[in-house]
Amino acid sequence: MTRYIVTARSVLALSLAFFVGVVQAASNNEGAQRVERFISNLQTLQAEFKQTLTDGKGQVTERSSGTLAIQRPNRFRWDYREPHEQLIVADGTQIWLYDADLEQVTVRALDTSLSATPAMLLSGEGKLADNFTVTESSRDANAEWVMMEPKRSDTDFKWVRLGLTGDSLKFMQLADKLGQITTLEFSSVQRNAPIDASRFKFTPPPGSDVIGEAKTVTSEKR
Repeated sequence: MTRYIVTARSVLALSLAFFVGVVQAASNNEGAQRVERFISNLQTLQAEFKQTLTDGKGQVTERSSGTLAIQRPNRFRWDYREPHEQLIVADGTQIWLYDADLEQVTVRALDTSLSATPAMLLSGEGKLADNFTVTESSRDANAEWVMMEPKRSDTDFKWVRLGLTGDSLKFMQLADKLGQITTLEFSSVQRNAPIDASRFKFTPPPGSDVIGEAKTVTSEKR
């Protein structure tokens, strides 16, 4: 934070700094309200995506693509098709990660430690303010951007940035604690269209190694 020495000549600078701070706070509040409106009216979301991973120097280290399906609350499915086949499914109580090349399945409980993750931001329950703080709002030719930081300290990322156009999600950016940035660009977006419930169920393929303790889901949360 810039430190000012209060003199007669710095009064104007202090006044301008205060004014800019107030404008930014108002903008952030509007950004929070925009994301809240988008999420509160969201029931399902389907889209294709292209994902780019850049390192701390801004160099692209990985590109991938696939499809996304979300059904609130607490259900989502990420199908990575290129360059490697991977599947991530949240069935309401557990998260499954399947790596086809390794023939390996990892399963873990869908608990509160995941409440401040980007996936749960879109598919989870509760309000935005419960888990995130809006730190920046801006607009460019591509989208209206809202940057958020998790309130929890045990997450793997530092911030998430949503790019919205109208009532549609166009971009998502994530910065992890290693300085890497993941950028997702969505296309063919369908909002609140019906999704077959079977897409959010996962059974480990025969012969695959399962890491973690899988629990049988006896009832579905509505």
